[in-house]
Amino acid sequence: MSRIAYVNGRYVPHAQAQVHIEDRGYQFADGVYEVCEILKGRLVDRRLHMDRLERSLRELSITPPMSRLALGMVLDEVVVRNRVREGFVYLQITRGVARRDHAFPTADIRPAVVATVRSISREKNEHTAEEGISVITMPDNRWERVDIKTVGLLPNAIAKTKAREAGAKEAWLVDADGFVTEGASTTAWIVTQDGVLVTRPNGTGILPGITRMTATRVAEREGIRVEERKFTVDEAKRAREAFSTGATTIITPIVEIDGSPVANGKPGSIAMRLRAAFHEVAELD
Repeated sequence: MSRIAYVNGRYVPHAQAQVHIEDRGYQFADGVYEVCEILKGRLVDRRLHMDRLERSLRELSITPPMSRLALGMVLDEVVVRNRVREGFVYLQITRGVARRDHAFPTADIRPAVVATVRSISREKNEHTAEEGISVITMPDNRWERVDIKTVGLLPNAIAKTKAREAGAKEAWLVDADGFVTEGASTTAWIVTQDGVLVTRPNGTGILPGITRMTATRVAEREGIRVEERKFTVDEAKRAREAFSTGATTIITPIVEIDGSPVANGKPGSIAMRLRAAFHEVAELD
């Protein structure tokens, strides 16, 4: 956990970091966030994360709190002050503090900015990938604009809790027509018997994953075809492989879905191949 956090213009001890009780992020989940991997003390795919952040802010009509350059300097400083070499940085921007009212404030208010970092064990993550993870499936009951990376994550938190209670690492969410949308905090992928990667097309029903984008570029470099289309839970259970992508877990093989093994129940070679090549393709500034 961060020893030092950035909160609204100040670098403060994590235990003393706080925001106002009428911050609209707290009152209404009126804010957005980004999570970016840290590798060797540097941010992975920073440009793409900042592009997505700016899009999320535009979609909610939240004024950017500072320039992209200044925000990047804040993130770099938080990483340096916490001496994190391997981990991730969490950035949250809310509309700011205003008298509690559902409608957006008519007066100009200053957006609130919070940034923290956390170290992760690369060795532990590699062990998890080598073992593979299990997932459960459950209905997707989120709002229809999950393409905006908002802090309104209660359905995702419930899904993660259900997964943990079932002894799984992740929950795959399923739409009303029986197609997998995405994981509670990851992008869902399968590999067909012909070795084609399949993942759901971007749209308002899923988050446009940054790790997903880079994984697609890795696949292209490796000569592996990617097909963007919907797939059902049944197709996933019959797949050659399944895996997830996310900023904090990169590419992680899935070996079990709802208690049923995927193929032989072992991490697939294609997923592990993509994982091994991921940082050769990702942008590291």
